[in-house]
Amino acid sequence: MKIAFQMDPIECVDIDADSTFRLAEEAQNRGHDLYIYTPDDLTFNRGKVAADVRPISLKRKIGDHVKFGDSEKIELSEFDVIWLRQDPPFDMGYITNTHLLDLVAQETLIVNNPFWVRNLPEKLLVLEFPDLIPATVISRDLEEIKKFKGEVRDIIVKPLYGNGGAGIFRLTDDDKNLASLHELFTSMSSEPLIAQAFLPDVKNGDKRIILVDGEPVGAINRVPKEGETRSNMHVGGTAEPASLSQRDREICRAIGPTLKNKGQIFVGIDVIGDKLTEINVTSPTGIQELERFDKLNIAALIWQAVEKKLKN
Repeated sequence: MKIAFQMDPIECVDIDADSTFRLAEEAQNRGHDLYIYTPDDLTFNRGKVAADVRPISLKRKIGDHVKFGDSEKIELSEFDVIWLRQDPPFDMGYITNTHLLDLVAQETLIVNNPFWVRNLPEKLLVLEFPDLIPATVISRDLEEIKKFKGEVRDIIVKPLYGNGGAGIFRLTDDDKNLASLHELFTSMSSEPLIAQAFLPDVKNGDKRIILVDGEPVGAINRVPKEGETRSNMHVGGTAEPASLSQRDREICRAIGPTLKNKGQIFVGIDVIGDKLTEINVTSPTGIQELERFDKLNIAALIWQAVEKKLKN
């Protein structure tokens, strides 16, 4: 197959952790032709969506992991598969890119489906499953958030479209900083805030479960470092092996059909204790850690799902 990755610069990735690198490496092992471009290389011109792409070859050698061919402009409809893999922020640039990719989605398989990536943001898709998530409020209204804090007492406040653990604050019952945080957030963005009940189980880890075409294939546990609330590996969280509990499987059974029906082939969900906190569809991570712990070829499972969808 002829495959293009829309992603951040591949020359800058950590080849021992980056999920996109692992997906591309597995595609190369399966004999597919690989190309790459960044979101800035995407263009709509008189009815055609094209990008300045470069062919690539990969090897697992730190500092020398990618070799580029010559750049050329190619219409995206010429590719069999396009991977939408640039990292958030989920801003208007990201949204615009999903609209452009929509224009070729009838001719080319785009993973994950850009229409539903746009319409299923990580912290909003979970709202379709209120019985699975912690107590939650989304609002710009300070009084509404104050009322929620007064009832719940110990809360997490974070930007609605944040990522990587950035901008997450825990406010305990006696913390008086809510008004100041609200002022800070609303002065920087027109988006609402999300506040959720703090889950004490986070001290035991934030489980990342990987689903392929709606089915769970494994999990890792991300444990926050001492003195931290956030377990994201970007901010010092440590990955540990994890197994799927009965509750994890219940959550996956509840959300799996929605993910499959909406073309979300590679998804990472976050579970703290018995609560679902996020459904990551934009650029989920965790493949390489899971492969090391479970000795499974998760990237191959993902490609099998992609190849099956193309055949169908």
